[in-house]
Amino acid sequence: MNQRRPAAPPPQLPGFTPLELLGSGGFADVYLYEQELPRRRVAVKVLLPERISASAAQFTAEANVMAMLSTHPAIVTIYQAGVSSDGRPYLVMEYCPRPNLQVRYRREPFSVAEALRVGIQVAAAVETAHRAGVQHRDIKPANILVTEYNRPALTDFGIATTSQDASEMTGVSIPWSPPEAFAGDAAAELAQSGARVDVYQLGATTYTLLAGRSPFEIPGQRNGSAELIERIARMPLPAMERPDVPTSLHVVLSRAMAKAPADRYPSAVAFARALQKVQIELAHSVTPIDILDDQPDPEDLKDDDGGLTRVRGITDIAPIETATRPSATTKQVGTPTPTASEPVDDATVLRPAGGFASSQIDDATVLRPPATPPAGGASAPAWAPPTAHTPAAPGPQVAPEPAPRRWGAIIAATVIGVALLGIGAATIPQLISGVEPEPENTTPVVAPQDPTGNSAVPQVTETQGTIQGENAVFTWKNPEPEAGDFFLWSRRMLPEDSKPVRTEEPTVTLPTGGEAQVCIEVTLVRADGTFTREPARICTD
Repeated sequence: MNQRRPAAPPPQLPGFTPLELLGSGGFADVYLYEQELPRRRVAVKVLLPERISASAAQFTAEANVMAMLSTHPAIVTIYQAGVSSDGRPYLVMEYCPRPNLQVRYRREPFSVAEALRVGIQVAAAVETAHRAGVQHRDIKPANILVTEYNRPALTDFGIATTSQDASEMTGVSIPWSPPEAFAGDAAAELAQSGARVDVYQLGATTYTLLAGRSPFEIPGQRNGSAELIERIARMPLPAMERPDVPTSLHVVLSRAMAKAPADRYPSAVAFARALQKVQIELAHSVTPIDILDDQPDPEDLKDDDGGLTRVRGITDIAPIETATRPSATTKQVGTPTPTASEPVDDATVLRPAGGFASSQIDDATVLRPPATPPAGGASAPAWAPPTAHTPAAPGPQVAPEPAPRRWGAIIAATVIGVALLGIGAATIPQLISGVEPEPENTTPVVAPQDPTGNSAVPQVTETQGTIQGENAVFTWKNPEPEAGDFFLWSRRMLPEDSKPVRTEEPTVTLPTGGEAQVCIEVTLVRADGTFTREPARICTD
């Protein structure tokens, strides 16, 4: 999207109040609305009037695809769709306020741990789409939004295709597209590649997050469309100049982005599992693969992946007793076994509107100490009150037979028996609990911290934007100035056309480009790297 043209006015939708323009593109405008009931902020994508006749069918297909898939935690949730009173089709979607992944990687490359986590979560969303017969065909960082809970959310299924109409796919994003997208008969080549097109784009997107640039973009050289297409077709995947990126990860990305589709991973879930192996190699917390399928593939129910794939069916929600614990010998489908050093995966965070319900822990899988039945096989009660001891009636006295002289053997057997009882007493509680005993020198408990570290950095205040001739002038104030403070500003448009710019002064002047209204976003950044949780939006009057 861009702002080369004036945006169409937002439509009047019953129950919604327009707030501001989020972005504009060649086919649609996206606005921020406030829904009245339930009260929440939503993103509304509105088809342009001049595009209704040519793109209405595609727009309707996008609505249906997103409605089918948006319950996945890594796909943007769609709330409703309709046609406004002036005849424009629209989609009401989940509003993701955090910067999308393209904005993020342009600021700085991702850490290896975060790139692996995001790659696995998005691959799980793509695999779910494939199992529903949908191929995305436009996976790239700009199409991965970030929810309020810092989870990636795939969006923009505008050129998604079903398995039956894959040959009709049009439109590609060159830096993240596979070589077959530029063949003589591109539509036929892409249709033949099938799901491996999305596998290539998953690999290219993960590479971009790590490298801070698209895979075949070479700093200091020409990176136009022709140069990129030539490199994509012939050039091996460049190695990243990062010492923390292991060779195994480069091998995974090279296979995902192989020139020949047959040499790539056969599915998105196979690519996700390869990323999981890199996590294990690096001793990172392993990110589960969330797959939604009412009839799971039998391969996903095997133990080959150690329970790292969560095949989600229809699950009843019921309270889980905190005292129960999964068995050490019974696999709980859908949850990898954590170790003492691994943090709880953020897949357990409750996500409103469309998240998966956590798998229940079946009480039958809890390992309990076996009850010893009495002689004769009859069941004995778990506990009975003690009874008074009644001495037996005295009987005739019988002289005991002399015992054989085996005192040495008896003493040795007694010592061994006591030792075995001690070992059993120390081992049984561990088998019941299923965990190792904690060492004496445990890590001290740390008080809860703000996970972003940015809660103390305020937004800029006294914001103002005015049109002065052909320029837009913006000013603001740092409410709590500190040594080393600076600002990052970007024009409020899609990230392909707006890269954050650093400034030390609380003012910016830029050309309007013929626009009636211009908006920017300003982020206050401290010298220690912390920054405003959400940028301040400033628009001209």
